[in-house]
Amino acid sequence: MLKFTDVILDCPDPWKLAEFYAKVLGWEINTEGSQKDWVNLRNDGIELSFQRVETYQPPVWPGQEHPQQFHLDFEVDEFEPEHQRVVELGATFVKSFVGESGYGWQVYTDPAGHPFCLCRNRPQD
Repeated sequence: MLKFTDVILDCPDPWKLAEFYAKVLGWEINTEGSQKDWVNLRNDGIELSFQRVETYQPPVWPGQEHPQQFHLDFEVDEFEPEHQRVVELGATFVKSFVGESGYGWQVYTDPAGHPFCLCRNRPQD
């Protein structure tokens, strides 16, 4: 049996990045499972973890010199309040792909340069 348990992000400062995502997601840092170079956020059996890489090179979106390789998506009800919140927490806004209908996605990078998107999808009928 296979069970998905976690996503691990390389970064130069795991505690700083964990604090950013803890605030974005409203999750708590799992201090029991964390160390100087490894930090875990846990929620309902899923972990988002951060590991120190001394020679970390952030991805460059949309360039491919240091390709993104993956990104995180977060569904939102409305863009503006979440945009303001993640930028205040340290995210950098990159580009909007929101159409006139108000649906689409906005691309950001976290404090370590990983891309993530705030998404607003049309409701399923």
